[in-house]
Order: sequence, then structure tokens, then C-alpha cells
Amino acid sequence: MILFLSMRKSYSSLMAKLPNPTGEELIVALQKIGFCIMRQKGSHVRMKHLDNRVISIPIHARKTIGKGLLLKILRDADLTKDELIDLLD
Repeated sequence: MILFLSMRKSYSSLMAKLPNPTGEELIVALQKIGFCIMRQKGSHVRMKHLDNRVISIPIHARKTIGKGLLLKILRDADLTKDELIDLLD
């Protein structure tokens, strides 16, 4: 039980450090590192890097991207949270 509580605390502290970008802000940040917009279908934009990494980003009016989806996008883009924070500034 104690181990579970300590893991839960560390997980929540990791989640608190993530920024809350909108889809538009995230697209601008990814373009800074070489991702280009391939296409848009509805409210989703597909971006591709020169090394063939592909990412889909939702764009909804002034809504931030959820934490789970943001972590997935970071994994797909091969970025760390700190690198994303630097790109968003």
C-alpha cells in the first residue's frame, strides 16, 4: 500500500510539470523542429518529419490537449517534456 501511494504521488508530480498547449501552439512548436503539415481532415492535422515520423494533432477551438494525448504526441515526436517547454516559449 505504501509503495502504491508513493508511485501515485510521483506520477501526479510528473503530470503537473506538463504544459497545457492548444493544438495550434503545438503545431507551431513542432514546426520549429522540422515537422511539416501534410494535410488536414476536419479538426485533425497530420504532420510529418523528414525522417518519416508522423503525428496527428487535434485542433479544437481554444481547447488544450489532454495530458494522455500530449504524452503520446511527445513519444511519437521523440521529444522530452523539457524540450517541449523550450519550444513553446
